[in-house]
Amino acid sequence: MGAFLIDLLQILGGLIVGAIAGFFIAKHIFKKQLKENPPINEQMIKAMMSGMGRTPSQKQVNQMMKQMQKYM
Repeated sequence: MGAFLIDLLQILGGLIVGAIAGFFIAKHIFKKQLKENPPINEQMIKAMMSGMGRTPSQKQVNQMMKQMQKYM
């Protein structure tokens, strides 16, 4: 009975440690992918603003890009 309990605790401990390590590894990979391949670029911002009937200046586009990078 004692050996079974120790084995069970080792398995549970390994699962918990693996889940925590997997979370941090996935988080790191996800951030790296977002930095390498941003979901939005200047052309997309210009197209979006043009679609709303505005002609964006480069200053406005740069401000939008800074706001987007702030939350990444």
